[in-house]
Amino acid sequence: MQQITINTTKHNEVVDITEEVNEILSKSKSEEGLVNITTLHTTCALTTADLDPGTDEDLLEAVTKMFPEGNWRHGHNPGHVGEHIMSSLIGMTVTLPYKNKKLILGTWQRVILVELSGPRQRELIVSAV
Repeated sequence: MQQITINTTKHNEVVDITEEVNEILSKSKSEEGLVNITTLHTTCALTTADLDPGTDEDLLEAVTKMFPEGNWRHGHNPGHVGEHIMSSLIGMTVTLPYKNKKLILGTWQRVILVELSGPRQRELIVSAV
């Protein structure tokens, strides 16, 4: 198990973490298996995506537009509830196969962290099985 620290720079942002994960896998004892990446935060998420120019902004815009305004009951900051719900809907973990100590991804597929409440320092746990 390894930890990755990602420093985001914007309130909403997509960060490609594919190379950081592959770097950890390159040092793995196993040549192939599954890798699980988990965020330790409730206002960011993990998924895979095509990162052609502009698709990161499209993803952020779509997620934001899907979340309605409301009279939320979030204890310490009701204005913050959308970030928690968007994170839950996208997901806090990604499990992917790897072979030859490298992620198996589609041609355009990248592993991304979706920042929903930055800028912040984000901690991720990477476990190769």
